[in-house]
Amino acid sequence: MTDDTGLLISIGELARATGFPVRTIRFYCDEGILDARRSPGGHRLFEADGATERLLLIRRLRAFGLGLESITAVLRGERSIDEAVAAESARVEGEFRSVAWRRASLRAVGAADPAQRADRLALLAAAQDGGALHDDLVRFWRRILAPIDRHEVDRYVGWNVPEPPADPTVDEVVAYAELAALVADRTMSDAVRQHLWWHQPDLIRDPRGLYADVADALTDVVARVADDVRPRRGSELDRFVEAHADARGLRDSPAFREQLLTDTPDHRIDRYWTLTAQLVGERITVGHAIDWVRGALVDSAGAATC
Repeated sequence: MTDDTGLLISIGELARATGFPVRTIRFYCDEGILDARRSPGGHRLFEADGATERLLLIRRLRAFGLGLESITAVLRGERSIDEAVAAESARVEGEFRSVAWRRASLRAVGAADPAQRADRLALLAAAQDGGALHDDLVRFWRRILAPIDRHEVDRYVGWNVPEPPADPTVDEVVAYAELAALVADRTMSDAVRQHLWWHQPDLIRDPRGLYADVADALTDVVARVADDVRPRRGSELDRFVEAHADARGLRDSPAFREQLLTDTPDHRIDRYWTLTAQLVGERITVGHAIDWVRGALVDSAGAATC
């Protein structure tokens, strides 16, 4: 049968031409993603070329795992094929990350010494979503850096907070889970603030200004760390100390330098930066830079007593 739009075929003929079961074609019609008209006898009729092309497109998109909702959006012109494929690719990537994370976690539990297995099981059972753990780390640093401009906070987070590995090793999944466990401890925030702002942070008059001055000083410190230069007295340390002294309305002096060394860093902070270094590879973090400065302060204090 033909009309002005071309050859019309029955549902059975369309099924034979495309390999789709009749019941599936009926379903697509009922869902409104395949057009049909009725014969005088009430039977479904389809424009042969258009219906065949539409069904083949459905089959090809289904082969890539796209769901009916996404395919329907493509067929109705609400979404391009490129957009649908990109969305499906993102979904598959998310599934891969989830499976890879779970696989590494299972291997990590299996690789633990029997005496440590219960603790590792508890650690990893609470850390089964790398993306959620990353969000926890980001929120932690946003709270710590609350007085600072959002743009600067974003830069700090982007450089110093490791992304969850897409396909983590056993060591990486354990390290990331331990990082998240550290920041989940409510007492960790105070310890990190003390570590970041140093001695008597309540005396700091302008946290934003101090952050900018310290960041400027640490730029040179990072270069020294990269060159594997041991901590030492010099302009890098002087600029760092002067920034902290000015922020408190004080002067750089041997006594002030001793005050900066008064507070012993919490061992958890050293562990946090060690784990971070394990995850970011060769990138030099704030943890590396502050360790260098502390070592330089110790060197400076030793020289002052000579």
